[in-house]
Amino acid sequence: MENIIEIRDLHFAYDAEDENSEPTEVLKGIDLDIHRGEFVAVLGHNGSGKSTLAKHINAILLPTSGTVTVDGIDTKDETKLFELRQRAGMVFQNPDNQIVSSIVEEDVAFGLENMGIPYEEMRRRVDEALKAVGMYDFRLHSPSQLSGGQKQRIAIAGIIAMQPECIILDEPTAMLDPQGRREVMETVKRMNREKGITIVIITHYMDEAAQCERVVVMDKGRVVIDDTPRKVFSQVEKVKEIGLDVPQVTELCYELRKAGVSVPEDIITEEECAEALKKLFA
Repeated sequence: MENIIEIRDLHFAYDAEDENSEPTEVLKGIDLDIHRGEFVAVLGHNGSGKSTLAKHINAILLPTSGTVTVDGIDTKDETKLFELRQRAGMVFQNPDNQIVSSIVEEDVAFGLENMGIPYEEMRRRVDEALKAVGMYDFRLHSPSQLSGGQKQRIAIAGIIAMQPECIILDEPTAMLDPQGRREVMETVKRMNREKGITIVIITHYMDEAAQCERVVVMDKGRVVIDDTPRKVFSQVEKVKEIGLDVPQVTELCYELRKAGVSVPEDIITEEECAEALKKLFA
């Protein structure tokens, strides 16, 4: 498969706080390829480097050494920064930090105005983006009247309108209630499924990671596991050693196996768990 993101021997260190301290190395030799059209979750406990990695894909941060290439563009090439950010859009944890207008449709159009998109094309893209995230009926509302989940969907619409090849989401559901989390995840999955947009989502929710095609686990600035959700979460003890949880149903089945109950190791959804338990009593 064609790679849209290629990361080679990526090291990154934040500057020393003062002349008596050393720079803090956060990323320690990351090698990672992400294929065009993939839906990838990046997991890791606080301080693992996952958000720092995300910011390198959008050139918010630049490597101390090594390279990050997005759709053929080296993130260190300052002459192509604008082009890069059209191809790789970023959605942050707090949607209020990305909303800049008092009317929803104007907020979605903001990036397009900066790109110099003609009005008719802008109008079409804004309407399509709002429909894609299920927020078209709110186009004339004030963002301040919306729920957290709705605001995050507006932030995603603003990125979609710019027609990127890839969207990076840095813990986009961390500040949302369960309903808002579901809304955002359904929106993101639909973008990936229907439009083929590459999705990289940084999350600390295991159930969200279980919905992705691939899970990359980071620990202490390095990639330590990279596989399908089923194979990653079946390594319950290893994942817990890193300081992470597994989906609740995976944890349940793990405890059942420890108690001598014969259930599969690779269960990651409630439906699979229910079916396995049903077979035990059939």
